[in-house]
Order: sequence, then C-alpha cells, then structure tokens
Amino acid sequence: MFPFTMPSVGLLDKFPLFLVTCIILLTNESSVTSQHSVKQPPHKLEPSSDLQRQNQITQQILTQYLQRRLFPHNHSPLPNAIPNITDRELDEELETRGSETVGNFYSRGTRSESPDSDGGGGGGGECSNCIDDSTGSSMSRWSMPLVKSGEKRYYLNIFFKANWYRATQYCRYHGMHLASIASQEENDRLEKHIRDFGLGHEHFWMSGTDQAEEGTFFWMATGRPITFTNWNAGEPNNFRYENGEEEHCLELWNRDGKGMKWNDSPCSFETYFVCEL
Repeated sequence: MFPFTMPSVGLLDKFPLFLVTCIILLTNESSVTSQHSVKQPPHKLEPSSDLQRQNQITQQILTQYLQRRLFPHNHSPLPNAIPNITDRELDEELETRGSETVGNFYSRGTRSESPDSDGGGGGGGECSNCIDDSTGSSMSRWSMPLVKSGEKRYYLNIFFKANWYRATQYCRYHGMHLASIASQEENDRLEKHIRDFGLGHEHFWMSGTDQAEEGTFFWMATGRPITFTNWNAGEPNNFRYENGEEEHCLELWNRDGKGMKWNDSPCSFETYFVCEL
C-alpha cells in the first residue's frame, strides 16, 4: 500500500483560491478564443465608392417596398444586412435642391403665397406642394406644377439631373413615385409632354428596374411586373461596363430618332426624371 500523506493545513486553506484563479483564467481564454472565431459581418465595412453606396440605398428601397407589399399590417422594420442610411442627409438635399430650383423657375409676379406649413416632406402619399398646372391656379415659389395626362398627373423634373436612386427618393419625398407606363397611349402622352418642353432628345428615368431579379423588370411605383413594353431595338441588353456596373434601370430615350422608347441604363447615370401622382 502506497503511503499517503495528508496535505498541510496551509495548502488546504489556499486551495479554494487556487481553484478560483484557474477557473477565471480558463474563462478568459475561452472568451478570447470565441471572439477570434466569430467572423465579423462584411457589412461593417464602410462603402468605398459611390456605386456601393447607391446599391445600398437601392437595397433599402427594395427592402422597405417588399415589407409594405408582403406584410401590410406589420409595421416593424425588416432587419437590414447593410449599414443604416438615414433619410436626414437625403432630406436636406432634396428639400433645398429641388424645391428652390422649381420655385425660382415658376415664381410669377404677384403669385407669392407663403409655402405650405408641411414643407412637402415625408412622402406620405400626398404632394402638398403640387398643383394642377392645367387649372391656372396660383403658384408660390414652392409649387410643383403637375400636368394631367389621362388618369395620371406628372411632374417633369427638368431642373437638375440625378441618378435613379436620387430620383426615386426625390419623388417619394414629395409624395409621388417615379413614373410607370402601362400602355402605348400613356407612353405617347408622356412623350408629347416631354417634347412640349423641347426635351425630346434627353433621357428620363422611369421607375422600372430588374434589380430584384436579373432580366425581370417591374415598376417600383406599383410593384407590378412590366407587361406592356416599348424597348428600343436590342434592349434590354444589360451591358456591362469597365467598372463592373451593369444596366438595371429603365429610362425613356429617343435613341434612334424613332420616338422615345425604353432603354436599360446604369442606375448611377445622372439625368432628368418624371414623377407621377
């Protein structure tokens, strides 16, 4: 039988402290190992180019849109897998950049009413600054004249150019949507309206996009698939550019001198646009 020696009293007294120390060290090591083993999500990185930021804005627009369509009674926002881009920065630019230029162009002599107290913001489904230009009603420096065409009313932005994302935000900020086209009649009426301004040679953004699914265009304004089409010959072709960007947004453009037809274009391209109410 092996000899057994009882540990001294001093060692027994110190044993609980030794055990606690070991547990603390093991816990800290486990925590450090755990932290190193968890991958940091890539969306923590700051976007390094305008194209990345624009794509992020579009993803948010699509996420919010699908949330409203699929879950109309659920008001809690979907979790974003991208950095949160607030509306504050956009609102500051949209409120001044658009309304000021519109007002300066349309201000007329004695027509100097004070701006609406709502400021036209929020995109709540009504454009408080919009007026029907066909009625000849008075316009203030904040007015956004609409032209009625068929069942729709259009606001033609010809005062500054914007990419598709900014154009979408601008229309929504003022309670409208980037325009959609449901028939040849609508296309012809809108083309006539644009030509009346002498801008038939320009490009104009519509709300069509295939960013949700490549090759499947739908109207962001309505959420409906595009059924009537009026593409230029050979379009859409989703041309890929040297910077890697492809063509995912729909524009009106008289490319061949045969009238304003549709073309897919890079969404970062800056041009005029049409809002509808």
